[in-house]
Amino acid sequence: MMMTDEWLSIIEQSEELSAMLLSSEVIETYRRANHAVYSNKELARTINDFTNMKERYEEVQRFGRYHPDYQVVMKHIRVQKRELDMNEDIAALRLAENDVQDLLNEISAIIGRSVSESVKIPAGDGFFTNSSCGGGCGSGGSCSCSA
Repeated sequence: MMMTDEWLSIIEQSEELSAMLLSSEVIETYRRANHAVYSNKELARTINDFTNMKERYEEVQRFGRYHPDYQVVMKHIRVQKRELDMNEDIAALRLAENDVQDLLNEISAIIGRSVSESVKIPAGDGFFTNSSCGGGCGSGGSCSCSA
């Protein structure tokens, strides 16, 4: 592929967009929330413990209730998840992550639609985003959407 002025312009504009994103308030909020979570040694230890318990949980799930540690692991994973869910710093980090994802989805949609209105843009979770069929596309195409 040859480098043309058009390609060079696209590369420069994408670098400018990246710089704008990295200096945005949304990203700065995410960085602060991430730092608040991972600079707290006690919280980082709790997250690490939860990660280890998730590995045990996955092992137990392979055998189901017949695993000898099934009851213990199931109880501990729920208790640890609840503890993490109730932490204000982790809640702030999750909200900041969602805001970053929303911003990236918006940018993807703008770029995709600038190419063509028929470009398929994977964004959102599929259930709560605007859809041409009004939801889900579980109808097997009877909604006449292009899914």
